[in-house]
Amino acid sequence: MATTLHPATARSAGSGPAPRRRKPLFRRSAPDRSQSLRRTVQFAFLGLNVWIGIQFLMWVHYFESHGASRYVGRPAGVDGWLPIAGLMNLKYFLFTGHLPLIHPASLVLISVFLLASMFLKKSFCSWLCPVGTVSEYLWKLGRRLFRRNFLVPRWLDPILRSLKYLLLAFFAGIVLTMSADALNGFLLAPFGIIVDVKMLNFFRELSIGGFAILAALMLLSVFIQNFWCRFLCPYGALMGLASLVSPVKIRRDSDACIDCGKCARACPSHLPVDQLLQIRSAECSACMECVAACPAENALQFSLPPRASQDECPAEEPAQIVARWRNRSIGPRTMAAALVLIFIGFVGVARLTGHWQTYISRDVYMRLVPHADEYNH
Repeated sequence: MATTLHPATARSAGSGPAPRRRKPLFRRSAPDRSQSLRRTVQFAFLGLNVWIGIQFLMWVHYFESHGASRYVGRPAGVDGWLPIAGLMNLKYFLFTGHLPLIHPASLVLISVFLLASMFLKKSFCSWLCPVGTVSEYLWKLGRRLFRRNFLVPRWLDPILRSLKYLLLAFFAGIVLTMSADALNGFLLAPFGIIVDVKMLNFFRELSIGGFAILAALMLLSVFIQNFWCRFLCPYGALMGLASLVSPVKIRRDSDACIDCGKCARACPSHLPVDQLLQIRSAECSACMECVAACPAENALQFSLPPRASQDECPAEEPAQIVARWRNRSIGPRTMAAALVLIFIGFVGVARLTGHWQTYISRDVYMRLVPHADEYNH
C-alpha cells in the first residue's frame, strides 16, 4: 500500500529545501512616465546651455574683433560653468555677508543646485546637468551598439569612485585656505574677470593631449555607465554630499516588493536597490530609473518616510499599502516642477535685485578679452 508523506516529512527525508514562496504581484495600475518627463527636462536644460554657449561665443567674438561684429550681452548663465568661482563666491558670501560683484550668477547657480540636492537628492546630476545628459546618452549608445555596458571589477569600483571626492577635496582645500579678502582680490583681478573666456579658449585651443583625454573620457562613457559622473566629477561629489541630508529617498516596501531584482539592474549607479529599504547613498542621483523598472504597485517610491511601520501593512492588503504611501511620494511631475521653481525663483530674484550680471564696462572687456591668454593667476 502506497504511503503519502506530509510535505514537511518529505523535505526532511531528503527531497531538498522548500521552494521560496512567491509573493503576489499587484501590478501597477498606471504606466510610469518618469523617464519621458526627465528626458524633457534634460533636453530643455541642455538646449538652454547650448543657447547660452552661442551667446557667449558671439559676445567674445565682438571683443576679439574689436567691435567689428554684432554686439550681444554677456549671458550670465555661463557662470554656471565656473564651479570654482561658485565655491569662491559662496565662501565669500558666507564669511562676509556681502554678495560678490564678479560672476555673481555662479553663486546663484551653485546655491540652486545645492538646495536641490539637499531637498531632492542628487537630482541636479540626472535632471539638469548637461554633462550628465551627454554622459547618459553615451552609455545608452554603447548599450545599443554592444547590447551591454561593461562593469569595472568590484574591488576597483570604490577606488575609482573615491577619485571624485579627492578632486573635490583638492579644489575645496584651495578655496578654504584663502581668506575672504584674497578671494575677492582674485576675482577682481584681470584673470578672475575673464576666467570664463580663458575656459572657452582652453576648449577652442585644445592641445593634442587634451583632445586625447577628452576622447578617452567619451569612449569610456560609451562602454561604462556614467564614467565621468561616477568616478571623476568633483561637482557631482559635492552634490552627492549635500544630498545625504535630503529627507526624500528611494524607498522600498518589502511587503509589496516581489524580489524580481529589476530595480537593481536598472540603477545606473549599480546600487543594491532590491536589498535595502531606503537608499541613503550619495551615489543616488534620483533618476527614478529603478522606480520606472519596478512592476509592483507602490513597491518602490521616491518619497518621504512612510507613515506606518511595515509590520502594520501586510502584503495581502494592497489598499493598506497604497494608503501608507499616499501623500508621501514625490512623483516625476512634482520633481520637475520643484526643480524648475527653485531654478526660476533664485534666478528671478537675482535678476530683480541686480545680483545676476557682472557689471563691467565694455572698455574693460575690450582691453582684457583679446589678451585673455596673457593673464595668469
